[in-house]
Amino acid sequence: MADIRFFNIKMFHLLWLMPGLAALFFYAAARRKQQLAEFIRPAAQARIIVSRRLPRRVWRAVLLTVSLTFLIIALAEPAWNMKETTVKRAGRDVVFLLDVSRSMLARDLKPNRLERAKLAITDCVERLGGDRVGLVVFAGTTAIKCPLTLDYAFFKMMLDSITIDSAGRGGTMIGDALRTVMEKVFDSRQKEFKDIILITDGGDQDSFPIEAAEAAGKQGIRLLVIGLGDENEGERIPITREDGTSAFLTYNGQEVWTKLDGDFLRRIALATPGGRYLPVATGAIDLGDVYQDIIASSAKRELESKTIRRYEEKFQLFLALALVLLLIESLLPDKEVATNK
Repeated sequence: MADIRFFNIKMFHLLWLMPGLAALFFYAAARRKQQLAEFIRPAAQARIIVSRRLPRRVWRAVLLTVSLTFLIIALAEPAWNMKETTVKRAGRDVVFLLDVSRSMLARDLKPNRLERAKLAITDCVERLGGDRVGLVVFAGTTAIKCPLTLDYAFFKMMLDSITIDSAGRGGTMIGDALRTVMEKVFDSRQKEFKDIILITDGGDQDSFPIEAAEAAGKQGIRLLVIGLGDENEGERIPITREDGTSAFLTYNGQEVWTKLDGDFLRRIALATPGGRYLPVATGAIDLGDVYQDIIASSAKRELESKTIRRYEEKFQLFLALALVLLLIESLLPDKEVATNK
């Protein structure tokens, strides 16, 4: 108990109430004495002998004061008996590679492809079981928004901030994005336990994505490709004009329609050992289930062990003492014993 800790030490400020409580008790005693003097004549007071034992009201005041003190100590969350626990963690490194090109604004998924992808990623992260997670976005260029981390709250905060402006320059360069993940996010010395979840509607501007996927496979990276969008008719790309009105993207006077290129994405996924292509199209997908079925069930590497020091909480002891004293105080009779001379 020498190594006692209080995890809510601010509660001790409540001890400043104790002088006020003591003053209240003294005032009440003086007031009772004054009322007795006004009610009984001095000559009659001399014939009344109050028991010489310590008055019960004094005992009640003491019990209330001590019980309140114990209650304040309990609120301060005392703890002692520190124990060390070694926790071993195992997991994989998972990078979400998210397409933020303008075509991801197409509304063949509601509210649009990009927002649907963000919701799916959030659902997946909430079911992670100790895996490190990273976030990379791409369009014509690539941007690392969250390096590999176990801080899922920070990851989700960065994910919430993603828009089509999160990566500069228009276009879709899947190959460059894959190479960025390999070179700047993953540890090239580790040849196993790595996954990339690529979420895109397809399309590429000659960035050699299949060759990049093959290189990733040689580094032990598995590629899971999620294809979003209508694969048949496609969908127009909404934009906002400078005057604030809504329109659709045009090129050479014609509206641009974006389609999911499933065959192309399947070739990228299968370029890595164990790679999978999951054609969501305009349907629904639960990335949490994908994680459980494919990633969570895969081999994991042992991550660094962590020693956690914990103190045993002891507030229950002081709370019990406070309740016992209050019970004793409630059992004391209200009146003093008085006799006549």
